[in-house]
Amino acid sequence: MLFRSGRRTFANTLKYVFMATSANFGNMFSMAGASLFLPFLPLLPKQILLTNLLTDIPEMTIAADRVDRELIDRPRRWDIGFIRRFMVTFGLVSSLFDYLTFGVLLWALHATVGQFRTGWFVESVLSASLIVLVIRTRRPCYRSGPSRALWGSTLAAGAATLLLPVTPVGTLLGFEPLPPVFWPVLAGILLAYGATAELAKYRFYAAQRLIEENAG
Repeated sequence: MLFRSGRRTFANTLKYVFMATSANFGNMFSMAGASLFLPFLPLLPKQILLTNLLTDIPEMTIAADRVDRELIDRPRRWDIGFIRRFMVTFGLVSSLFDYLTFGVLLWALHATVGQFRTGWFVESVLSASLIVLVIRTRRPCYRSGPSRALWGSTLAAGAATLLLPVTPVGTLLGFEPLPPVFWPVLAGILLAYGATAELAKYRFYAAQRLIEENAG
């Protein structure tokens, strides 16, 4: 039993590493790319700090998350190459949908600077919260439920993200109300992101199994 509490801790530590590295890589790639064609900062420094704070809320509950049985059936070890491949794969998937959001805001909705920043802030936090539920397990996410703490913190972060831009605090942070048409478009982007992340996860772990079989 003690070996299984230790393997559970290790598995949840890896989850946090996967989430943090892929999210940071994706945000860096998106921010760098956006800076090449935007005549303004994609997000203000205070908005970046708020984004980081809200996306950290679900991740802070990872330590108490449920762990799939197959992840504690045998001892596992750090694999830097595996972590690097995971970071790049899911970071790029994240950036793909960031760029899709950029295109919608700029060319479809003709957003103002404030609306652009608000739209990306909302999409960034909600997509980061969604991806936590996807990549926390190797199974399809609907077959492996998160802990109550992770589920609750994810919902809390999402609710705060949706409400903040229409509050006086949001105005102080530089956010602006978004046009109503943005919300169904955002829902479609998030659904597509979740489905793409699930497909990427399936292919990633299938490729990983081949690597492990060849190494063995």
